[in-house]
Amino acid sequence: MWPERYFYRTDFVFHPEPQNHSRVEVIQIMWKKCIMHGLKTLKVFIREISFLFYTAIQSWDLFFQNANAGALPGQAYLPDCSSLLQSHGLTQTAYKAEKLVEDHLAVQSLIRAYQIRGHHVAQLDPLGILDADLDSFVPSDLITTIDKLGFYGLHESDLDKVFRLPTTTFIGGNEATLSLREIIKRLESTYCQHIGLEFMFINDVEQCQWIRQKFETPGVMKFTNEEKRTLLARLVRSMRFEDFLARKWSSEKRFGLEGCEVMIPALKTIIDKSSEMGIEYVIMGMPHRGRLNVLANVIRKELEQIFCQFDPKLEAADEGSGDVKYHLGMYHERINRATNKKITLSLVANPSHLEAVDPVVQGKTKAEQFYRGDTEGKKVMSILLHGDAAFAGQGVVYETFHLSDLPSYTTNGTIHVVVNNQIGFTTDPRMARSSPYPTDVARVVNAPIFHVNADDPEAVMYVCNVAAEWRNTFNKDVVVDLVCYRRRGHNEMDEPMFTQPLMYKQIHKQVPVLKKYADKLIADGTVTLQEFEEEIAKYDRICEEAYTRSKDKKILHIKHWLDSPWPGFFNLDGEPKSMTCTPTGIAEDMLTHIGSIASSVPLEDFKIHTGLSRILKARMEMTKNRVVDWALAEYMAFGSLLKEGIHVRLSGQDVERGTFSHRHHVLHDQEVDKRTCVPMNHLWEQQAPYTVCNSSLSEYGVLGFELGFAMASPNALVCWEAQFGDFHNTAQCIIDQFISSGQAKWVRHNGIVLLLPHGMEGMGPEHSSARPERFLQMSNDDPDAYPEFSEHFEVSQLYECNWIVVNCSTPANYFHVLRRQISLPFRKPLIILTPKSLLRHPEAKSSFDEMVSGMSFRRVIPEEGIAVEVPNKVKRVIFCTGKVYYDLLKERKNQDLEGQVALTRLEQISPFPFDLLKEELERYPGADLVWCQEEHKNSGFYDYVKPRFRTIVNHTRPIWYVGREPAAASATGNKNTHMVSLRKFLDTAFNLEAFEGKMF
Repeated sequence: MWPERYFYRTDFVFHPEPQNHSRVEVIQIMWKKCIMHGLKTLKVFIREISFLFYTAIQSWDLFFQNANAGALPGQAYLPDCSSLLQSHGLTQTAYKAEKLVEDHLAVQSLIRAYQIRGHHVAQLDPLGILDADLDSFVPSDLITTIDKLGFYGLHESDLDKVFRLPTTTFIGGNEATLSLREIIKRLESTYCQHIGLEFMFINDVEQCQWIRQKFETPGVMKFTNEEKRTLLARLVRSMRFEDFLARKWSSEKRFGLEGCEVMIPALKTIIDKSSEMGIEYVIMGMPHRGRLNVLANVIRKELEQIFCQFDPKLEAADEGSGDVKYHLGMYHERINRATNKKITLSLVANPSHLEAVDPVVQGKTKAEQFYRGDTEGKKVMSILLHGDAAFAGQGVVYETFHLSDLPSYTTNGTIHVVVNNQIGFTTDPRMARSSPYPTDVARVVNAPIFHVNADDPEAVMYVCNVAAEWRNTFNKDVVVDLVCYRRRGHNEMDEPMFTQPLMYKQIHKQVPVLKKYADKLIADGTVTLQEFEEEIAKYDRICEEAYTRSKDKKILHIKHWLDSPWPGFFNLDGEPKSMTCTPTGIAEDMLTHIGSIASSVPLEDFKIHTGLSRILKARMEMTKNRVVDWALAEYMAFGSLLKEGIHVRLSGQDVERGTFSHRHHVLHDQEVDKRTCVPMNHLWEQQAPYTVCNSSLSEYGVLGFELGFAMASPNALVCWEAQFGDFHNTAQCIIDQFISSGQAKWVRHNGIVLLLPHGMEGMGPEHSSARPERFLQMSNDDPDAYPEFSEHFEVSQLYECNWIVVNCSTPANYFHVLRRQISLPFRKPLIILTPKSLLRHPEAKSSFDEMVSGMSFRRVIPEEGIAVEVPNKVKRVIFCTGKVYYDLLKERKNQDLEGQVALTRLEQISPFPFDLLKEELERYPGADLVWCQEEHKNSGFYDYVKPRFRTIVNHTRPIWYVGREPAAASATGNKNTHMVSLRKFLDTAFNLEAFEGKMF
């Protein structure tokens, strides 16, 4: 053991008072002090350790000398090290070394403080009345006043001392050393002016160094005169467009961009830089503020098409209900002038649920990347624009961020641009969010956040260039926070002074950014006043000429605003090329082949679970017996579409195995971690790819994503499966705003399939009912219309509806409805209420005979038993749908009523199969008509089917209800209660005298 007292050198350096420590304790103290001072290298630590060993060696030398001279054992070492230090002339040197080390450590800490917290004092608010964030504090470790040097043990006299810069900063440029005064000046210039940087939370050193270099290097933010003139011209177009609308339609809502006009040149800069780096397709989503300006000056939609939207006399075409102009989208291919390369721009239409479009854009982007083979996102990218209040407040933003790096959902980085008005509708940010910045949600995925004062156009342009480079370099999300203001109220008719009087007094005094920047360029000689005025006159003339042309527009064609065209799928008028649907059955040898692959493991030396071996063996037996269950029918539908070149994508929570452990589309090697096999991708040598992917625990975000994916191409079957049907509740916004009404509002066809497990089995209200009444209530199928039954009635009826709702009772019908989704000459959303208990029900199986060539989906499955042979003896026809059919079938047999009660299944609920049900009703003219459902009376299907049945019989016959009584919860969680209610309505269903003497 070394003498403890010879470690004073270390105590002297790191402690104001000498203390006794063991060797290990001293080394630990030294290391902790190094970390506390932000030391990233071992230089100082090694230097101190070296000195420690030096003093130790010298002390042992003196020890042996004294011992040899006869000193007693306890007195052979020196009582303290001061004489040792003095004997070697080290006392003064030690003090100087200490000061030098402490000062260098202090400077490193100071640099790091600016990198971490400089944004807190950055001059971000153009109005100059608010702090950069809601914390309203000035970090004590930033040198905002001279006296703060004392925080680091520095003094004003140290300002001109020269320090060696650490490798974690680029403020020196080519210089390795700078004076403290210059260091502080450069740090303030980088971190405390019109750009506020948040990036030090990123745990990747390379990424942090990249950002430091982009912003810290002296002289990086310089623009050529040509770039400045281009920026000015873009600002002119942005501002004069808003001015033109304000002059022509002063009393119209338009959600103008006044106060953030810089957004237009910002977006164009991002697109220019991305095009330069190889991007060919940019997909955008945004709220309504500034949308018309983006359409005009970024997407380049014809101005007359925008202006005519303000004409109250404009007649709507018969393409749907349409939507307000600031919700519409656009698709346009053009040449990017900055790069002379072709660029395709798509702005996705979206409703007032502002952030709901975020996952939709991501899904569309993923699909475009997928179909182009762009696995790294080098050709297709997305830009999302947000409002500050929505970005912080809407949970779907968080859900979307969490998809950003998942293998089956990543788009390889999105550029987020936040138009930070510093206010919501009328709500102050302090009442609208708990986080300091509206952008803090982005930190969850380590996205760098660049705050920038929107009244400094050059700073904005530089930040946007860096953001585009970041996305292309690291394929990760990045946020540009444009701190601006809203010159008018929430819309042009709103009075903001009611609620924000002080803010708007300042806004009314605010000089517009165009004038500020023009004055600056004129003053430094970059442009002349005449050139500036000519640029304004030129764009005003363009607007006036377009306004004149817009007067000739008489009809509003929503198709001109389509954001996802499908070239070649429709005819030139946008109509289906035919109104027929080919049979969906397939050859038996194909069924057999798919069945055999579904029953095997295509990879060698692949160890599967023993329980799965039994499942695959059972599949093989079914294939040999020419029978399918639910899982095998789905396998055959997907597999046959893959052979036809149709990409199939199945997404949702735990869909790879299936929530009910029935699917098993991804096999896992039991002995090799992460080794998997997807047999569906081994069906044919030339086949389309099959994508099956477990999603994050999200419904809202993931369903939006899949909707966007389905928008990209009509030649894909895109399915989203809810873990339980009820779980689609949290995705209701996507269902209401996009899926149900998307075609009516935006002429957007979409063939997305929703698989919603449904069935009342005593498992509680959150695991039973997919609430089919919601979909039926939103169906546009007219209950009072009695249609003419034409030759192609089924297809034409499907074309007229907004979506299709089915509740299949057989695997074969499930097989056919999936294939019909692609066979139709148009695309409609398909809602499938899928079973739970029927997945393994012994009666719920289908023969190959129902699936072979020539067979099709059966909208209605009529009675096929004894009752058909003697229809005049049938006393009751029970109409039902889905799983309850098997309960009724069993009970009818138990009561020996097969000749008196007919059971007819509605497989397609909406659009309602008027033609087929008319035939059924006429077959049993003297029978009672009963609708039986397992759902409660105030849910399920009854309220939908009743008026339609009444229409068929011209209100001459009643349609009686049999089922559970109304209830607040959709199902019970008590097994006994469930069975009692089931027994009760089954008794009523087969009591042939139950409705005698009752009024309907």
